Amino acid sequence: MKVEQIRLDRTPDAVALAGLQALAPHLVLVFGSVQQMGAPGLVRALQGAFPQAQVAGCTTAGEVSNQGVSDGTLVITALRFDHPALRVASTALLSMDDSQAAGQRLAAALTAPLDGQPLHQVLVLGQGVAINGSALIDGLQSALGPKVSISGGLAGDGGAFTGTLTLGPEGVSAQQVVGLGFYSPHTVLRHGSFHGWQPFGPERKITRCAGNVLYELDSEPALAVYKRYLGEYASGLPGTGLLFPFEMMGKDHQTLGLIRTILGVDEAQGSLVLAGDLDPDGYLRLMHASTDSLVDGAESAAEALFDTGPVTGEKLAVLVSCVGRKLVMGARVDEEVEAVLDVLGAQAQVTGFYSNGEISPDLKGLECHLHNQTMTITLVAERA
Repeated sequence: MKVEQIRLDRTPDAVALAGLQALAPHLVLVFGSVQQMGAPGLVRALQGAFPQAQVAGCTTAGEVSNQGVSDGTLVITALRFDHPALRVASTALLSMDDSQAAGQRLAAALTAPLDGQPLHQVLVLGQGVAINGSALIDGLQSALGPKVSISGGLAGDGGAFTGTLTLGPEGVSAQQVVGLGFYSPHTVLRHGSFHGWQPFGPERKITRCAGNVLYELDSEPALAVYKRYLGEYASGLPGTGLLFPFEMMGKDHQTLGLIRTILGVDEAQGSLVLAGDLDPDGYLRLMHASTDSLVDGAESAAEALFDTGPVTGEKLAVLVSCVGRKLVMGARVDEEVEAVLDVLGAQAQVTGFYSNGEISPDLKGLECHLHNQTMTITLVAERA
């Protein structure tokens, strides 16, 4: 496997893409700001340079490259495989209520074997607003079955939460979900996901919720409880909610390994809108973080990639990290990417994006979940 990458602050032309084009890539991943990804000439330039390649990407709340974290740029990464077997598919997302069905449609478009090889991994890139990420994953998993692992993330838009874009076979769209299927038995894919947030306050029982809307904690209006904890930060809601997410606990008070971010508040109903479904029988615990703890979490996510053994040769790590982490770390945000690279070693390159939600298998590597506030990594390599 060979990997080449460029980072630009403008729409690429033939000269800018010449180095990547010389690789004759099988796969091109593109991550950029809403302005860059929405530029009229982007798709035409990519199609002209890479007519035979599978192309996928999305908008970001910050772009990840070998040079670190940037904003307002376009990161294009080209991969050439010794044993290629890839397929990119997309489906329209008609509404938030269509999320589960969209997952099923995307799975159906990827399920058929390619070159006689079965599907074994899907990297999914979903729009980042007006989507139920948990339902999307449920749809994918129900159709793909337990033998296909799923990872990826929901597109960002600089923290505005107003409109995101994804890039797939049909071009750039604000209303589509894109999936990249891996079929070759020579492709090695590993996953790691960790957060680094610390508990803040006691566990509180979910006494009323519906989907991703939290109405009551310990029989009190959830918004009132949350504001009480936030103190002076409450005046900045919903934006400051990114700094104080919830940890999900099961009815047995054990952690589920999932963080939920606050996306919105309803003053009239006293409710909180979270970025993923809740367990109506579970508990929630408020979390906070420092830059150091988040960097440690990113390092742990990278170390988890090698729990089942080393990965040799050239490799690409696709990093999907939450926009909330970026807000906490501020000017030190590059440190979590550096921590990942330190673990991965000299033969690794990185791409990826700051997201509105991360998608990865759970701590046991089995069932896939929507995560918030994590560093989630998909490592791509190739064995002989």
